[in-house]
Amino acid sequence: MATINTNPGAMIALQNLNQTNKDLQQVQQRINTGLAISSAKDNGGVFAIAQSMRADVAGYKAVNQSLDLATSTTDVALAAGEAISDLLVEMKEKALASADTSLDTASRNALNEDFTALRDQIGTIVANAEFNGTNLIENGATAISALANADGSNTITIAAEDLSLTGTTITITAGTQINTTTLANAAVSAIETSLDNLNSSLARLGTGSKSLEIHGTFVNKLSDALEKGIGNLVDADLAKESARLQSLQVKQQLGTQALSIANSAPSSILGYFR
Repeated sequence: MATINTNPGAMIALQNLNQTNKDLQQVQQRINTGLAISSAKDNGGVFAIAQSMRADVAGYKAVNQSLDLATSTTDVALAAGEAISDLLVEMKEKALASADTSLDTASRNALNEDFTALRDQIGTIVANAEFNGTNLIENGATAISALANADGSNTITIAAEDLSLTGTTITITAGTQINTTTLANAAVSAIETSLDNLNSSLARLGTGSKSLEIHGTFVNKLSDALEKGIGNLVDADLAKESARLQSLQVKQQLGTQALSIANSAPSSILGYFR
């Protein structure tokens, strides 16, 4: 039937052109964002999985920060402990020299001055072994904990080590001197005990620092794996999208031309009236 009220050809051409424009818009969005699935509307299930994995990745970033903070705090304590160990070695040398019965009083007093200066330096080191407001080796220090997983249910704890002159690890006190043979011999014994105790403390701190570093490396690898997994789920293949874009652009031009031809079809009716 020849009619100007209804043009089925134009309707079909318009539907096809609209679908092509919709597909073209989708491809352009994928190219602009780099994502094949950028919202739940694209694929609700995959988008939900990707969002859950993104939450884990964000959680592991916080875990890394916590591990880095704990590692730095522990490393500062380790450096201070090693410095104290070096001081104790020097102090032992002074105390042994002072324990020599043939030493005159002036020499012993000079050694005592050196000894007390080194002794007081221990207190200075302990007081300054602080990172971000946390001192792991001062008197009364508490253990520190670092996050170990993305939901915060697991932690890695590093115990505090009291290396002050008022603690039990260092058995010499703020009043220890070596200005007599008896005091010098007592100081040698106390220093040897202190060194044994300190070595144990340093071993614990070193083990804790190592465990933090190992876990930090693991968390980095785990986070990278999750990010790769997210990419596999939602990233667009830009090579394919580029080829599809060119195809749809040609299809759009053809659809526009087809619609133009369909729209011109009713004009043939004029031939019936000539």
